[in-house]
Amino acid sequence: MTHAPETATPHHVVIVGGGFGGLYAAKALGNAPVKVTLIDKRNFHLFQPLLYQVATGTISPADISSPLRLVLNNHRNIQVLLDEVTEINPEAKTIHLQDGDLSYDSLIVATGVSHHYFGNDHWENHAPGLKTVEDALEMRRRIFLAFEAAEKETDPAKRQAWLTFVIVGGGPTGVELAGAIAEIAHSALKHDFRTIDTTQAKILLIEGLDRILPPYPPELSAKAAASLEKLGVTVQTQSMVTAVESGCVQVRQGETESAIPARTILWAAGVKASGLGAVLRDRAQAELDRAGRVIVEPDLSVKHYPDIFVIGDLAHYAHQGDRPLPGIAPVAMQQGEYIAKLIPARLAGKTTPTFRYLDLGKLAVIGQNAAVVDLGFVKFSGFIAWLIWVFAHIYYLIEFDNKLIVMLQWGWNYFTRGRGARLITGESVLPLIRDLDPQEPPLSIPR
Repeated sequence: MTHAPETATPHHVVIVGGGFGGLYAAKALGNAPVKVTLIDKRNFHLFQPLLYQVATGTISPADISSPLRLVLNNHRNIQVLLDEVTEINPEAKTIHLQDGDLSYDSLIVATGVSHHYFGNDHWENHAPGLKTVEDALEMRRRIFLAFEAAEKETDPAKRQAWLTFVIVGGGPTGVELAGAIAEIAHSALKHDFRTIDTTQAKILLIEGLDRILPPYPPELSAKAAASLEKLGVTVQTQSMVTAVESGCVQVRQGETESAIPARTILWAAGVKASGLGAVLRDRAQAELDRAGRVIVEPDLSVKHYPDIFVIGDLAHYAHQGDRPLPGIAPVAMQQGEYIAKLIPARLAGKTTPTFRYLDLGKLAVIGQNAAVVDLGFVKFSGFIAWLIWVFAHIYYLIEFDNKLIVMLQWGWNYFTRGRGARLITGESVLPLIRDLDPQEPPLSIPR
């Protein structure tokens, strides 16, 4: 009697993080002869490049979110787990979850980054950052509550403080937030209030370096600054925030330090690596950079551990060019797809070249009909740049229904200048306004 040969256990790839890097790795491994487990604290993939549009009421969170199980349901070799990884044991090749342990043959860590307040974490209560859906909704709450509170305020100085918006950080997120808030004040809300003139709002963008959009060519930074100024944004460079309090931000520019009364302060100035970077340092002797990102090998693996890979914003990849690759979505996507090719190739006894990022260009939007584009061989700004930005972002949205919804929403907003998702969520408006400053006395409403 003959017996059928035993089926070998498939190579188990565990992916931690369902962002761009983790999701693209999982999708590319969907047809590979491996078993894949994708673990994330959230049950959805978030299209972070458009998160600022949730924060400013252009689109809703569901428009830029895709359930991970829905995206991957056609790949029968992939399991999705809603959990959090707290420990990694490289020697035993196991990870520790909130609900138990899991073994792996190859581990891909793609847990990204969070806000960085440079040792001043207490600033977060007064100046929220923008990395999650909850962050975006909190920003949206504060932005639109500011106009509502100003409508009721009779004291001119207090009213102006409500109508002053300070964005800290002149990178792409800060530029996009500043431009969007300026459009809210000068266009979307222009005719909605009776006591206040929303066009009198002050939007201040603060950057520590000598120009905004530092990764971009200087000429595009200058064009972006000019476009922001045209929208009504004051761009203040070579300025450092020294303190953030409720209703006030302290800024030092050269030898001059000033206090800016502002009831809405938004943080876009820095990031720090997720906690798994420190875990890999402690457990796998991984080397970290100053931001806590893992310095990886040319094949994106951790030194001495060829079965552990770090991709996306958590990875410090310094093997191409004179500086590490930027923490942007296209880098994470390409890294995820690279690892998805490398693992099956290794299993087949083949070698693969080291990772090389193909830079397709940099995009940043300033406002309606205004953006800057750096494609390497050509640099330009204005309406054509804005169109390229629009189509590029729609193209990379994960699900078809999201692409259609966002395209229709943008089209409607373009012609109506409206922002239909400007909801203020919470039990009631007045307590929410006072929550921004518990010491604030009840507002006096003009009769």
